[in-house]
Amino acid sequence: MAFDIDQEHPEYVAKKAAWRRYRDLYAGGEQFRVNAAEYLIPRQREPGEVYAERLCRIFYENYVGSIVDWYAATLFRREPAITFDGHDDASRTFFAAMVEDCDRRGTSLADFFRRQFTESLVTGTSYVLVDFPRVKTRPGTRGEEDASGASRAYLVEYGADDVINWSLDEYGNFEWVVIRTKQIKKDRVEDAEWRTETKWSYYDKRTYRIYGEDGIIDQGNHALAKLGQTPLFALRIPEGLWMLNRAGSLQLEHFNKSNALSWALTMGLFAMPVVYSDREWSQMVGESYYIQLGPQDRFGWTEPEGKVYQIAADNLVRLREEIYRVCYLSQAGVEESGSAHSQSALSKQMDFSITQEVLRGYGDALKEQIRRVLRATAAAREDGLEVSVTGMDEFDIADFGTELEDAKQLLTLGVSSPTLTKEVFKKLALKYLCDSRQDVKDRIADEIEGV
Repeated sequence: MAFDIDQEHPEYVAKKAAWRRYRDLYAGGEQFRVNAAEYLIPRQREPGEVYAERLCRIFYENYVGSIVDWYAATLFRREPAITFDGHDDASRTFFAAMVEDCDRRGTSLADFFRRQFTESLVTGTSYVLVDFPRVKTRPGTRGEEDASGASRAYLVEYGADDVINWSLDEYGNFEWVVIRTKQIKKDRVEDAEWRTETKWSYYDKRTYRIYGEDGIIDQGNHALAKLGQTPLFALRIPEGLWMLNRAGSLQLEHFNKSNALSWALTMGLFAMPVVYSDREWSQMVGESYYIQLGPQDRFGWTEPEGKVYQIAADNLVRLREEIYRVCYLSQAGVEESGSAHSQSALSKQMDFSITQEVLRGYGDALKEQIRRVLRATAAAREDGLEVSVTGMDEFDIADFGTELEDAKQLLTLGVSSPTLTKEVFKKLALKYLCDSRQDVKDRIADEIEGV
């Protein structure tokens, strides 16, 4: 190799440990249990046997995972409305099919970007690569290109820890980027051992090179070479909206405190006998033994008073509420913890309005990402279509009725604008039919335009 393809960007080096921790916190379950030794803090001078037993008894109350999944589910409760304006029927047919299967694996565009959004909440960034099938012979015409499948653009998703190195130009766009992927595979079913195959993909603004462990495997011009841009698109979440980064340390503190309290309660069930005596004590104590006490001797059991238990339990409630608060879901944290203090109706409304603004911020970022990816795909295919992405701004089932009433009032104002009327009808129709097939939505939009 002419250069160190496995070199890692300083930002990648600084964040990769946090990404792994955040993935464990998000996933929970067996993945967290296997790596629990990295998160369960041993007490000062704690015997190894005691720590090992505590480690075997760990449990994890996964609040951040539920919060991330709630945001993803709520944001995509209604799929984004995507329209393609233009007169090229073949291109519109292609994009209608791409919306239903965008990665050649049967994944719809909405499901694809839902995963992208979840990844960005966990690691702060997710990536989409626009690619075209590679063919042995270059087609001479657009018809040959379509017939050979060379124009069948598709999307590839990458996580934050897949993109290991990059450089940005003066406008903040990728100058070049390196993607590292690993796959466990067997060449034949008869092979005894599985092996890990590592590949490095290099993209600049015109070319690509695929490296294996023995050198270059493939190279040439990539999908967006004619546009003079790299085919990788980053969805970056601002620091203030990166949920795992905001709540990760609180979730770890809650994990250690809850397990410490559980261990203390468990040990409290096995009380130790205490003998108060001035005599030398040498008797054996146990379930199959008895003890003999003198007239002045006393016998009892160690048992904690419980004050520290109550303090710990109250602290866990506050930590849980704080996890929800920093994730802009204060009302959910209070309701789940069942705290004695109650919120007024106005306070709850204000809290939920903050949550809605955060959701709209996410929606704007997702719509812009979808728009950028689809417009680049259309430009690379030379389709001449204008791509529009709307929706993802209302998050309550009842909101459609409110929006319908608002639209009626707007139309009764008597504004003499056919374009306004058509746009209102399209927005309402596409939102109501958000889960319909893309070709159906395109046909409805065309029929509204033709009114």
